[in-house]
Amino acid sequence: MFLAKVVGQVVSTQKDPRLVGKKLAVLRPLQVGDENASGLLETKNTVIAVDACSAAVGQIVMYAQGSSARQASGMKELPVDAVVVGIVDNVEAFSKTVYKSEK
Repeated sequence: MFLAKVVGQVVSTQKDPRLVGKKLAVLRPLQVGDENASGLLETKNTVIAVDACSAAVGQIVMYAQGSSARQASGMKELPVDAVVVGIVDNVEAFSKTVYKSEK
């Protein structure tokens, strides 16, 4: 699994029929910096993922990619490469909190 920030959504009127009704999220993958970094760092990549958790723009999420994405509930028969599988409450690394949601 990976961490990402939801930065938008994709609307597609023409797609594989198995994706009809599925919300698509635009994700910006995140990484934990080194021991001296404070917080999560955005990478330059962008990922489009089926959003199984109804995440909002700005939230930090966990997502799975590749064959692992199809292991998420209801995704086995879908043509997906990335799926949002959780909304993150907090992240701790190097014995400190690097992210805490604002709930």
